[in-house]
Amino acid sequence: MKKQTTPDTWFAMTKIINLQLYRTIALEKRIFGPWQKRFGQTYGLKTRLSDLSDRVLYYLAQPGEPSSLAYYELIMGVLDFGTAPNFHYLNNENKMLVVDIHLFLADQVRFEMMWRLEWIKAFEGKKFGLIELVQDVQNIRIKCREKPPELAESNPDYHAYIQLTREDKEVFIRRMLQKAIEAFTERV
Repeated sequence: MKKQTTPDTWFAMTKIINLQLYRTIALEKRIFGPWQKRFGQTYGLKTRLSDLSDRVLYYLAQPGEPSSLAYYELIMGVLDFGTAPNFHYLNNENKMLVVDIHLFLADQVRFEMMWRLEWIKAFEGKKFGLIELVQDVQNIRIKCREKPPELAESNPDYHAYIQLTREDKEVFIRRMLQKAIEAFTERV
């Protein structure tokens, strides 16, 4: 016998769905509100590096305080540490956590930029959403170390690259980051 939905049951289910939607919207606003103001683009709970525009990616790839502040906005929003201007008021442990995640995310952003330039093959960090990259940074970092980015065969330096040890290959790619930022300027 099929159970019928009564108006009271339907109303209760609607309230639950609306509450979940409200929580999702509030969470997205807390995490991505500053970025939506800063970049004029909309982001959601499933946003990945690949969803970022070239302009935003280029901005985040830049070293220095403006990009650091943008990373702090995201990281502190995900961790519910308040807003980026409150960074200096965090205890030392939380400050170090935010900085550590910032450095990891900056690498992933730069790898995404190199991937778009077709300088590297797919990289492990590409598989995860921005929120996941922050929340599960320790586990994802391990996965990224186990499977570091690889230089694309089309790169003119590929033959020198394949002669290197695994560790030297990582160093080789990291040395290309500044050149990648310069090359990406043409896309923006």
